[in-house]
Amino acid sequence: MSAESTARVTRTTVNARKLWAGGVATAIVAALAAVVGVLAVRGPIDIPVITPPHTPWDSQVATVAGYAAIVALVATGLLHLLLLFTPRAPTFFTWIGVLATAAAALWPFSVEGTTKSQIASGVIYLVIGLAIVTLLSGVGASAQNTLTSRT
Repeated sequence: MSAESTARVTRTTVNARKLWAGGVATAIVAALAAVVGVLAVRGPIDIPVITPPHTPWDSQVATVAGYAAIVALVATGLLHLLLLFTPRAPTFFTWIGVLATAAAALWPFSVEGTTKSQIASGVIYLVIGLAIVTLLSGVGASAQNTLTSRT
């Protein structure tokens, strides 16, 4: 009598098309969150938003929205690499994203500006970062496929 091997091998793959489509959608949401945040702060309460001094854009709205979209796409690339090469990729991605968001939200307090401007800018960057992290966490989970085979 021979015993047949019934060991199972589990392998996780990444659906890159789904991941990057979600990443582009996240970039759009991040850019729109930036536009809403800047307009809400500059319009009704007339507080300037703190942005980097040298940017390729002429307005604060375009600057914050452009960087938000770029950050979302860079975060998608990071998530893709983590999904391919690390164990527990979602956990690492969440930690990296939350810490990067905290750094972005605290950055306005390290440059010259009024306290109101620093707080308003920090809140805008916090909302953008949390949107990126939460949306991409969901995208990453749906882009993973677990395959189980018998050996």
